Amino acid sequence: METKSNEIELVKHQVGVTYKVILINIEGITHEESMIFPDGEANCMNWILGHLIDVRNALLNILGEESVWNGDPFSAYKRGVVALEKKDELIDFEELKSYLQKSQEKLEAKLNTLEKFNPENINDIGTLCFHENYHSGQLGYIRRLLGKSGGIK
Repeated sequence: METKSNEIELVKHQVGVTYKVILINIEGITHEESMIFPDGEANCMNWILGHLIDVRNALLNILGEESVWNGDPFSAYKRGVVALEKKDELIDFEELKSYLQKSQEKLEAKLNTLEKFNPENINDIGTLCFHENYHSGQLGYIRRLLGKSGGIK
């Protein structure tokens, strides 16, 4: 029986749990709701989900995989972008959900083929996993601000 490194198993679990949390927090959210900026300036759910996918692309790249998206149509989701200033460039929420699913499938497939991580990438992988946790929690708060019941019980 082949044994994976503990680091890979930990990241596989982290990626799986965070994916489930994201799905729970975005369930039943329409595109229009995803475009509401809490307090008129905080990041909207659409931007946070797109940003999460962009972060997952970085993780895929570190693992030697291609991103699920590339190019200008997705530049509005990059780190440091003021989402409110790019609101006309944000894509449909349902399309974002399909990219999220593709990222999950690619991450799971890649993590299932690895035996170990490149040691020089460990800190980046850990940081990206934490970053994903941070933003998946924001989706839960925004869900409540949109008047929806909390997804995590």
